[in-house]
Amino acid sequence: MKQAYVAPSILTVDKAEIPATIAKLEQGGADFLHFDVMDGIFVPNKTYTFDEYEEISRLHHMINDVHLMVVKPLEYAKKYAELGADFITFHIEAVKDINEAINIVNVIHSYGKKAGISIKPATAPMTILPLLPILDLVLIMSVEPGKGGQKFLNSALDKIAFLCKYIDKWHLSTLLEVDGGINDITGKACREKGVDILVAGSYIVGHDDLKARIDSLK
Repeated sequence: MKQAYVAPSILTVDKAEIPATIAKLEQGGADFLHFDVMDGIFVPNKTYTFDEYEEISRLHHMINDVHLMVVKPLEYAKKYAELGADFITFHIEAVKDINEAINIVNVIHSYGKKAGISIKPATAPMTILPLLPILDLVLIMSVEPGKGGQKFLNSALDKIAFLCKYIDKWHLSTLLEVDGGINDITGKACREKGVDILVAGSYIVGHDDLKARIDSLK
């Protein structure tokens, strides 16, 4: 079973507590900082402004992992690339076809950034298979995007295994990330299937044993 990178989400952290929380996450061994970017349209909630992201991203040395849950992924991808995001992931459900997705991936790469595509629980992984060779990351949603604290959907495990098979078969370096309902038990199940990055929010943030929880996911 491989060791996974841990990408805490600070979606539920009170804004006044973000600097202190980020410091604890970095000291606790977190690898990525996961930003859930919502426009209030693709999903009901609305989160970071560009200015807020820029301010937060300067507070640490972790990898800035931006997950776009927006209806205009190209527009947002360009802006976050300009703001220095390391990984920029958008939803396949937010584009009209594969060609549009390829164009957005190419634009992200043109900024020297890593490009990812995310799939909702109802979206079959076969949908993104043609894109796999040009992707740096695939984010599998193990809950419905847009709200924290949901229960992990076991269907994500089959998706991880399916995509791992093709990544290995085609000798790709594409990373697999999973987000939603991640804790020590579901995280272990995902690692057993071959996931590379575990996104976790409520399991990590706000707990005194933060480092121990990060270690348990790894």
